[in-house]
Amino acid sequence: MKTKLIYTTALCILMLFSFNLRAQNDESKNFWPQWRGPLSTGAAEKGNPPVHFSETQNLKWKIPIPGKGNATPVIWGNKIIVQTAVPTDKKVGTIKEQSKGEQAMSGNQTDLIHEFKVILVNREDGKILWETTVTEEHPQESTHELGSWASNSPCTDGEFIYAYFGSRGIYCLDFNGKIIWKRDFGQMQKKMNFGEGSSPFLYKDRLFIQWDHEGDSFIFALDKHTGKTVWQNPRDEGTSWATPIVVEVNGKPQVITAASSKVRSYDYETGELIWSCTGLTSNVIPDPVYADGILYVMSGYRGNALLAIDIAKAKGDISNSDVILWQYNQDTPYTPSPVLMNGKLYFIRANNGFLTCLNAKTGEVIYSKEKLEGISTLFSSPTGVDNRLYIVAENICLVVNAGNKFEIMASNPLDDNFHASPVIVGNDLILRGFKSLYCFEEK
Repeated sequence: MKTKLIYTTALCILMLFSFNLRAQNDESKNFWPQWRGPLSTGAAEKGNPPVHFSETQNLKWKIPIPGKGNATPVIWGNKIIVQTAVPTDKKVGTIKEQSKGEQAMSGNQTDLIHEFKVILVNREDGKILWETTVTEEHPQESTHELGSWASNSPCTDGEFIYAYFGSRGIYCLDFNGKIIWKRDFGQMQKKMNFGEGSSPFLYKDRLFIQWDHEGDSFIFALDKHTGKTVWQNPRDEGTSWATPIVVEVNGKPQVITAASSKVRSYDYETGELIWSCTGLTSNVIPDPVYADGILYVMSGYRGNALLAIDIAKAKGDISNSDVILWQYNQDTPYTPSPVLMNGKLYFIRANNGFLTCLNAKTGEVIYSKEKLEGISTLFSSPTGVDNRLYIVAENICLVVNAGNKFEIMASNPLDDNFHASPVIVGNDLILRGFKSLYCFEEK
């Protein structure tokens, strides 16, 4: 009888845990819990933000954000989570001298100690609820002249915030701003001093970090409750900036990473390598996206590459095999990640203002190289919802029809520059600029 009671109690606890986890996962689809949204496709499941807006039209609120950060905010409920790096007036004695080649390709070095902050903002009225400085350090590394020392986006499960600052480490905070745990991975050595940018990926009870640089590269799986390593694997990779994603294949999750040498898939539980393939260019930045059994990986630096992979059949080295369903080798993005929505794949050419749309299943071109008027250069990624895309650059946010016909629905002028990507939750459009955080809503 006692054994039966213990078994029944354990079963009830397990069922309750499974229900809570499922409810949490379902709830996350209503928000923007990590860098590329609830589905990791750059698209919101639902929402109806305004098409027309400006500094005076449909502006719900606008607040200044201290410091500089290109990190895209994340949202849970009515809470917006923002990361930034704020310079202090404290200086270090000397900074590392760069080689001439490195200097020509980078641009930003500092002798100032910075405060690395997590800021919680009320989505309803724009009030800052709290600011927590997770660390105060001098950034040893340089960034690209257009980059920042807070370019990695956070993620959240609605209970805790996981704020990642690359070489500054990852910090778990509660929603009162208290640091629960922290984890340091050391100092990255990024190619040509281009700076950092990969974000953590949260899936169930694990966080995944792609630590690719010019030193020893790894992928880490961390316990989200403690920050301790569940498993880690060395990677024969140089610098990349893509964020890993987790997809379920035949009921089992795989961790997917895109990088210059190889695209790789790891077993979620053990870290064992499941499959890999070559085919991308160098300096991989765009994130993988996945839907309806097909994985899409792409890059666009010194070449163009896009692979559509039948992931259920992938095992071992799949390079140049029939597991790769189709390829497209032009007009792919350098910095921006794509949007996968309603059976269509949208992406920007290089860092330029030209948009391409493909049939995601077949690779058929729906349209290509359509000019985004008013945008010559951009570093943010497009964001999709329903029948439209939001694309933001310096002093402008375009709303583009998402469908078989290219059409600019609206060109909205703004008084800021944007490298962070648009975020959509419900009827709200949140834009993080160099100076300000905006929230737009139809009035």
